[in-house]
Amino acid sequence: MPQRYTYPIFLSILILFACGEKKASLGLQEGDLLFQDLDCGPMCTAIETVTEGVNGRDFSHCAMVIEENDTLKVIEAIGKGVQVTALETFKQRSNKILAARIKSVNRNLISRAVAYAKSLKGKPYDDVFLLNNDRYYCSELLYESFKVANHGKPIFSLAPMTFMDPATKAYYPVWVDYYHDLKCPIPEGKPGLNPGSISRSPVLELLDFSL
Repeated sequence: MPQRYTYPIFLSILILFACGEKKASLGLQEGDLLFQDLDCGPMCTAIETVTEGVNGRDFSHCAMVIEENDTLKVIEAIGKGVQVTALETFKQRSNKILAARIKSVNRNLISRAVAYAKSLKGKPYDDVFLLNNDRYYCSELLYESFKVANHGKPIFSLAPMTFMDPATKAYYPVWVDYYHDLKCPIPEGKPGLNPGSISRSPVLELLDFSL
């Protein structure tokens, strides 16, 4: 989800990063995070504009790598809710993808995060983008999974969400229409996070892959 920040603030299959980014040339493994630029139109543009991703990149979706039947897949909150998706299907939506891994990784922490994320499979999508309502949007799925895995202590930071164009200080029309259709107020200033803010987290190390 969009947020307000002081800075300008869903294997070999991922894109090479811009020169100067810190990279780890390792294969994907369970617990890795994938950040994706979906190019989904005005809504994705609004999300990406209010929160810059790591190294200036744009992200409108994120997911977690999991293993099922000896095959790497992703678990994500998209569409109707939390679901497991084949990596190839994930990639086909958009190949603008970045992978990252928790630094100094504790495999027990990762196992707990993956297990909790899997336990949420089938939960409905949080189309209002509010925390603690037993519904999940993509960034919230990652936030809650690692928070629970870390014994209730968040790994990723929340910030006040904004749905306003930083240039005009007016709500993006796409959000006005969106929340009008939902018949609920825009949750301006409520705590949240989005793919761009998670990608900038200091606890993450970027991984280097090619599609």
